[in-house]
Amino acid sequence: MLSRPKSTISKYSIGKTARGFATLLLAATVAISGTVTAFAQAVPVVRDAEIEALVRDYARPIFKAAGLANDGVDIVLVNDQSFNAFVTGRRLFINTGALMQAETPNEIIGVIAHEAGHIAGGHQQKLRDQLERAKTMAIIATLLGAGAIVAGATTNSRGLAGAGMGVAAGGGEMAQRSILAYQRTEESTADRSAITYLNATGQSGMGMLKTFARFQNALSLSGTQVDPYRISHPMPQERIANLEVLVKQSPNVDKVDPPALQQRHDMMRIKIAAYMGGQAAATRLMRKAPGSLPSRYGEAQMAYLYGNLGAALTKTNALIKEQPKNPYFQELRGDILMKANKPKDAADAYAKAVSLDPVKSGLLPVSLGQALMAIGTPDSLKKAVVQINNGLGRDKENTAGYRYLAQAYGELGNIPAAELATAEGHFYSGDYKNAKIFAMRAQKDLKRGEPGWIRAQDIINYNPSGKLKK
Repeated sequence: MLSRPKSTISKYSIGKTARGFATLLLAATVAISGTVTAFAQAVPVVRDAEIEALVRDYARPIFKAAGLANDGVDIVLVNDQSFNAFVTGRRLFINTGALMQAETPNEIIGVIAHEAGHIAGGHQQKLRDQLERAKTMAIIATLLGAGAIVAGATTNSRGLAGAGMGVAAGGGEMAQRSILAYQRTEESTADRSAITYLNATGQSGMGMLKTFARFQNALSLSGTQVDPYRISHPMPQERIANLEVLVKQSPNVDKVDPPALQQRHDMMRIKIAAYMGGQAAATRLMRKAPGSLPSRYGEAQMAYLYGNLGAALTKTNALIKEQPKNPYFQELRGDILMKANKPKDAADAYAKAVSLDPVKSGLLPVSLGQALMAIGTPDSLKKAVVQINNGLGRDKENTAGYRYLAQAYGELGNIPAAELATAEGHFYSGDYKNAKIFAMRAQKDLKRGEPGWIRAQDIINYNPSGKLKK
């Protein structure tokens, strides 16, 4: 089920205005440590097994073409309405706004291809090197300026002192422009790399052109004048001009997305609209293809979200009859039954979703575990612990899963395990202080040297630099 975090404002979010475009993807220069989760960075992460599976399907051939297939690139969905994506380390962040606004899979695949170009090109590390050089330039300019000011003061030369101030100010401006120029070069390189990956996978680059045209239209409508030398990306019109010939020369220029993939994309858009945009946003999308599977899926979602559980169940059962092997229809059925206070039936639906899930998402077993917990018998609680642990084994950063696991252990009377699960939840939320407190509490009742004790010690020793204390 699509989750909506409490926080809906991200420090990485990009607005729809020209000012937003002018800073587009500047957030990509902000490094997030590979040892710290997105949750710990206050990014409003959205979790949904269906959407995550679809976006990974989009990315898989692109990553393979970019030589990243075995590099463990994680894809993270961000709850932000703007059309944006960025990379930090080995993580590719995609806004839900981009997924909902993109009318075809090819548009999102083009975005992924561009970001893959950044990762494969090692642009982040190169940018760090450029930042260090720019910092050195600014420091030297400041020192030279300070020296001129001092010399002017000692010789009573106001002109020399004024020149010194100009040197200092100009050095900072020159360093900034140097960095921005470098970023624009890397963006152009990533664009060209994206076309290479799209050609290698037999896909069109028209989606990329459509995305840049969207940015260009937004910039034109805003009426804002943007200094092209003070932004981190080339202007949209420039990017379109640079890529249009390459895209139209490709033998894949007229290729369209497979109908089944387009259908999944449409279902994703309506789902995001229902959960993030509300009834009006979802209805607008459903009206484009009334009676289609995506529209009927949207109707079932809306009935569930707005309390008409009987209608939601009827509509979902019809969807399951049409696609009996779709795990996400079973997941929705489980959500509806949980809301209707029928945990046993919900557990059966979630169990089917888990068994049908081809990508083995860690989210679905946790949902099954929740339903088993709601049944409340000792046997169901034991099964819940197994299922939630299975889910966390696949997805260790699911912070909500640790809360349910702690609750299940607590109801079974296994307090040390409950405290260790609580410590894990705090740890992956970035609350290291409470993580250490609960790890120490758990460790008191755990046998020294056993896996739980060792994990608690790892949490106790952890520090934000990512290095364990000796």
